[in-house]
Amino acid sequence: MKINNYVEDLRAKSAAELNDELVAAKKELFNLRFQNATNQLDNTARIKEVRKNIARIQTVIAQMNA
Repeated sequence: MKINNYVEDLRAKSAAELNDELVAAKKELFNLRFQNATNQLDNTARIKEVRKNIARIQTVIAQMNA
């Protein structure tokens, strides 16, 4: 249910807001990878979660363009 709510929130946003959220998620992923490489990351599962969120955002963008 939590994921469905997130996707519904994404679908309610405009294309510009989705692009902003996509950029923010990619920056977060970069920071998580950097922390992981320097052994500062405690919750490594967060990397997988952010990657999936990026895919969800890209899917909604693609659906809007189709």
